[in-house]
Amino acid sequence: MNRICNCAQHCTISSKQSIRTIINNFSLLQPALPRHISAISCLHTRSTSNSILIRFTNNCTQSGINSTLIHSRMLSHKSDTMNNSTDEVPAQKEQTNAEEMQYLDMVRNIIANGALRGDRTGTGTLSIFGAQMRYSCRDGAFPLLTTKRVFWRGVAEELLWFVSGDTNAKTLQDKNIHIWDGNASRDFLDKRGLAHREVGDLGPVYGFQWRHFGAGYVDMHTDYTGKGKDQLADVIHKIKHTPNDRRIIISAWNPCDLDDMALPPCHLMCQFFVANGELSLQMYQRSADMGLGVPFNIASYALLLAMVAHVTGLKAGDFVHTIGDAHVYCNHVDALKEQLGRTPTVFPKLRIKRTVTDIDDFRFDDFELVDYKPQKTIKMQMAV
Repeated sequence: MNRICNCAQHCTISSKQSIRTIINNFSLLQPALPRHISAISCLHTRSTSNSILIRFTNNCTQSGINSTLIHSRMLSHKSDTMNNSTDEVPAQKEQTNAEEMQYLDMVRNIIANGALRGDRTGTGTLSIFGAQMRYSCRDGAFPLLTTKRVFWRGVAEELLWFVSGDTNAKTLQDKNIHIWDGNASRDFLDKRGLAHREVGDLGPVYGFQWRHFGAGYVDMHTDYTGKGKDQLADVIHKIKHTPNDRRIIISAWNPCDLDDMALPPCHLMCQFFVANGELSLQMYQRSADMGLGVPFNIASYALLLAMVAHVTGLKAGDFVHTIGDAHVYCNHVDALKEQLGRTPTVFPKLRIKRTVTDIDDFRFDDFELVDYKPQKTIKMQMAV
């Protein structure tokens, strides 16, 4: 797969009808074709067909965008809009998973072009600043990476833990989920200046902010019922009653509480958007560990989208993942290169097995992952 690296490179797509549709609806291609496009023109190639020529500026290497991803998206769009004219032959679709390729291409770009930087953990990172990926969750499609096995049960149970407002890492440990152990240990809490905190008490982290924003945090054992702002309940109410609202937002970033958190939130804000009977969600992540964290984060917010869409009677639309500092830890490079050598396959489907009307009533057994066929696990060490 060749990276686009200079303005002489381009990709084309044929079909008069699809060209008109693409031009008229060019915004639909923006997730695949960002600011690097410098020109679009219709070229007459022969009497029965036209082509779109797309030229790219020479800064495309900074984005990780590649011609295969762009071409596959255009072909996908073409297949939906193409007319039935007998003088046109449908182009062959890419057989790979173009949406997972977004992730792989971003990782590849970071390894090749990222700035070498120090970090809190002392591990060292290769980093870029400012990135975005988009995943369609329509018709049950669920963006759980296939180029390695992702810990699905851990994704779902952690999200349910967030939704419950729990801040006790032992709740997850009791389910044999240990993703928060490193940040809940005695040594880590002491280094954070939280020596008074009981082991396992993460402080006012994600779930607390989602369900009790603004309440005073005491400890993980305190009952906070009715205290603070329940942001999750608020967004569900707005989606149902004022779906055009542009303030359907959950924020986990509370500056007043940051010093009391074992770890300030990495994925710190999400916004919901309703249109045409679909619910979409955009999440902003200030700090993104591309090797370990991001595959989890993608699946987690896609699941949150599915859950909120379910209880509000809408269909799931897009999950948009916007990132500030996207980084690869130096000790993850070899493992990620192994993953980059694999070809992604079709994402699984997510099925919610029963009707749930209250977001707090979801349980892990309510979710069924259909046709998840990942490749082998790739181990990476968590930087703490």
